[in-house]
Amino acid sequence: MIRVKRTYDAPARGDGVRILVERLWPRGMKKEELVIDSWEKQVAPSAELRKWFDHRAERWEEFRRRYRAELERNPSAWQPILRAARRGTVTLLYSAHDTQHNGALVLQDFLADRAKTRASPGEAAKGPQ
Repeated sequence: MIRVKRTYDAPARGDGVRILVERLWPRGMKKEELVIDSWEKQVAPSAELRKWFDHRAERWEEFRRRYRAELERNPSAWQPILRAARRGTVTLLYSAHDTQHNGALVLQDFLADRAKTRASPGEAAKGPQ
């Protein structure tokens, strides 16, 4: 199971493995305040894409498309997260104020799609292409 949560929200017992999925450290947080198991900067949107998006809701759909394309090109960044999710709960931590338009949500959807594809019997039987 993959969840998303703001870095500013308190940790909970059900969070499982807590992974920060931001390229930049959350503003105003001291390293000792944020309970994380790992910080996976390389899975976050590129600096260029993050700056272009600028948390503007009207750019959301295009941001989603571009970020998913970045993820497609960088499987080594997200595959460890997907492996961890197969073993138990993973919580993706993000620092954006907008809880409906942020990279962690895109990543969560992307990973859910990959988990379904990998789990389908037809894909497993085909093997590598």
